[in-house]
Amino acid sequence: MLGYLIMAALTVVPFWMFLPRFNLPSWFAIFSLTPFTVIPLLWIMAYRDQIKIPGIDK
Repeated sequence: MLGYLIMAALTVVPFWMFLPRFNLPSWFAIFSLTPFTVIPLLWIMAYRDQIKIPGIDK
């Protein structure tokens, strides 16, 4: 359990810093806590220049 909390903190912090560079809200970093949501989040970051997200992109 303690190992998961340490790994979660080590994952959330970089996402918290990188997401604003991709014009995404920093609170999306919470989604990086589970593997099922971190993979789509990485995919969105990789193809951000081609994806338009309603409500975020104007």
